[in-house]
Amino acid sequence: MDKREKRKARKEFEEQIKRVKPEDVEEVLRKREEIEGKLKGPLKKFIDEVKLFFELLSDFASGRYRKVPWYTIAAVVAALLYILNPFDVIPDLIPLIGQIDDAFVMGLCLMMVEEDLNKYKTWKEKKRGSEPA
Repeated sequence: MDKREKRKARKEFEEQIKRVKPEDVEEVLRKREEIEGKLKGPLKKFIDEVKLFFELLSDFASGRYRKVPWYTIAAVVAALLYILNPFDVIPDLIPLIGQIDDAFVMGLCLMMVEEDLNKYKTWKEKKRGSEPA
């Protein structure tokens, strides 16, 4: 991916974040299987992070975890929708190469939400440790 494509992907991703609405969280949760099915090639290395994204969104949507800024939720939703969109900066119709921009956006999203994601993981671990066996 060249610099121009990276700039374009970043700009498109940032615009998508601004357009995310609360109902998009539910849409992404409904499309979990479809999104996880796209985790092949360059996206395969993000399987654990995508699962964590879905756990975060599920806990957020149910009200179990709300100690997260909307921007983080919007960024996660936008990244997952970006993976789902076959006609982004590099069309997914081009085998493997079409997923390079998706992988770039996933990495970008992870950098943007790292702190909040770590807080969520800590919350989950504490919650798990306090539940009766």
